[in-house]
Amino acid sequence: MCDIDFSSVDWESFRSAQEASAQHDTVRRFYQACKLDPNQPIKKASFVALDFETTGLTPEVHEIISVGMVPFTAGRIQLNDSRSWLVKPRKQLADDSVLIHGITHADLEQAPDLMEVLDDILAVLASKVVVVHFKYIERDFLYHQVQQRLGDELLFPLIDTMAIEAFFHRQQIGAKLKRLLGGKPVSIRLADSRGRYGLPRYPLHSAMTDALATAELLQAQLRHHYDDSRVIGDLWE
Repeated sequence: MCDIDFSSVDWESFRSAQEASAQHDTVRRFYQACKLDPNQPIKKASFVALDFETTGLTPEVHEIISVGMVPFTAGRIQLNDSRSWLVKPRKQLADDSVLIHGITHADLEQAPDLMEVLDDILAVLASKVVVVHFKYIERDFLYHQVQQRLGDELLFPLIDTMAIEAFFHRQQIGAKLKRLLGGKPVSIRLADSRGRYGLPRYPLHSAMTDALATAELLQAQLRHHYDDSRVIGDLWE
């Protein structure tokens, strides 16, 4: 698990050091381009929602098989600029994972290797603030895939909509009191989180659809919980 937290790490110093030490051109180009400003107002920021479907839940041994990315701002979803890829894993798909995400062996037969599309993926990520729902999937899987295949570290700040939901709906006094009295904790899964803001329920386990759902969720969270004075560095981690 990648335990870095960019809420307490200076991004520019980290980025500059990683650019200097990167062994592979793909990773070096990413760090050269990814000059994010933690003091940028949220209302002026460009975001990209990122979602992966994977062969399992362990980043050290499982692989990415689908990538969905949806660019957006606080007020607009840029669906026409969305991107998605199927990615062929190096190991055979397990039947139980096919049942979850619905991506079959035949779907991946002609798909590219992740390294063949990594430049395209990172070009999008480098220009925007990345948003995910549960950082330990997207951050950890991308980190381990790049480390195993290229020998470099790939880490960057991101906003986790699940962490935002946990803060407002699990860590406040009322939520803690409810748990002390034996109540169940509020669900912070993607669909349940969206439901609290009146957002529609989408089919699960499609990287593209989940990325869109995550983008819409952050927009709702920003409207409900944050004013225009907040900056990107207040939310990223």
